[in-house]
Amino acid sequence: MAEKTLTRADLSEAVYEQVGLSRNESAALVESVLDEVSDALVRGEPVKISSFGSFAVRKKGRRVGRNPKTGEEVPILPRRVLVFRASHVLRNRINAVYKQLVNA
Repeated sequence: MAEKTLTRADLSEAVYEQVGLSRNESAALVESVLDEVSDALVRGEPVKISSFGSFAVRKKGRRVGRNPKTGEEVPILPRRVLVFRASHVLRNRINAVYKQLVNA
């Protein structure tokens, strides 16, 4: 399976081809959607996209980690992390394609 990263430009091009907006309008629409998603996450609100998945920000507390090379204990400061949970629809699609590749 070839690995290609999906970019904003790819999303804009897909909107251009499938929806029929101009290239500039498509790019603006993609930017607007991504800005709205990021703004909601920055505010700490979960984002749920039907049949795709949900994004949420979780708080991780302070903890003690270890430097694997030296074994020295290092404090890890509290932080917020972004988590994604795929919907069952997306998981099923991914697994169906994987099964086809394995059985081919």
